[in-house]
Amino acid sequence: MEHRFTAVFERDGDWWIAYAAELPGANTQGRTLEEARENLKEAIALVLEANRELAEREIAGKPVIKEEVVVVV
Repeated sequence: MEHRFTAVFERDGDWWIAYAAELPGANTQGRTLEEARENLKEAIALVLEANRELAEREIAGKPVIKEEVVVVV
């Protein structure tokens, strides 16, 4: 599944700080812009997976309906 996020990069001394504007908790750093970019992709994937696992635990054993929702902004 493809997700698109706005990556924000800020220079902080010798480091690049990176975060996804639409996804709280998805932040990281790198010594180079490329390293920060790659680290951010990993951070986003980890946050999405953690959120998915939390949601699955919340509904475990409950009668729920799950369906995909597509949003275009």
